[in-house]
Amino acid sequence: MNNTKLHTATTRKSVVALCGGVGGAKLAMGLNAILGSELTLIVNTGDDFEHLGLYISPDIDSVLYAIAGINDMSRGWGRSQETWAFMESLKELGGETWFQIGDKDLALHIERTRRMRSGEKLSRITTDLSKKLGINCSILPMTDDSVATFIQTNEGLLPFQKYFVMRKCEPISCGIEFRGAESANPLDTAISALSDPHLEAIIICPSNPYLSIDPILSMPLYRDALLNSTAPIVVVSPIIGGKTIKGPADKLMVEMGLQPSSIEIYKHYQSFNIGMVIDNIDSVLKKFIDAPILCTNSVMTSLKDSIRLAEECLSFARYACSEPITHR
Repeated sequence: MNNTKLHTATTRKSVVALCGGVGGAKLAMGLNAILGSELTLIVNTGDDFEHLGLYISPDIDSVLYAIAGINDMSRGWGRSQETWAFMESLKELGGETWFQIGDKDLALHIERTRRMRSGEKLSRITTDLSKKLGINCSILPMTDDSVATFIQTNEGLLPFQKYFVMRKCEPISCGIEFRGAESANPLDTAISALSDPHLEAIIICPSNPYLSIDPILSMPLYRDALLNSTAPIVVVSPIIGGKTIKGPADKLMVEMGLQPSSIEIYKHYQSFNIGMVIDNIDSVLKKFIDAPILCTNSVMTSLKDSIRLAEECLSFARYACSEPITHR
């Protein structure tokens, strides 16, 4: 028997992770490999939208594909060994092709849309899809209600996908809106997971704080749950050496007048009881961060990397962040 798995199975309690985007999906993959059914993932749905008559939930799909081991690691999104006959045919017909949907990926969007139109909730559908893909952790959309991310730019107000995919983040941003967040209801199962007396840690994955995590925390009950939690909260910085590996977080920070660094990531979350995980390259920043810190290699290019970082985050939460930090 694998001694590491025996150790984790007999000593770990429940863990909740907040995630979205590629970085979030990568760490979620490692956490799932270690924790399995003891893990609850609360996933951003502010990116969700309807396209070509289909309900598309990009962050949930990235997590599903990553944990099921069928994601495209090189591209960072979508399924591995994908084909593109649908998009090629759509282009021939003059249809919209700015948002790429692979042939395998299309099946999930069609099935989800069919079930939602019959009255089923996104959360129920996601749970069923997880089971069909052999996933045993809990993957929860942040809400079954509508929350939509909009970017205020020099070209006007843009829905998230038009800013992110169609315009490739080129417009200059000057603000972000999460429409519907104040009135949206979190899932009861998500709030229960965050208030579980056996909760060992809350992990904030290396997702874009402003586009992937803030949509979740803009819902008051989620923010209150983290503010009132007695479990250690571990924030994994998505900024390495002043840049992101993927995505526009560093560009957004510059446009908001912030220096892209783990210091600003710390400031963004410092109202919570947090410990910070930063990359070794940024170890010089430790003196500017008033929280427990783990310096490590935070780059994930393989499942092995994801598992290693996940294990380090959990050990950090258990030992270095076990003493409560006074709420700021």
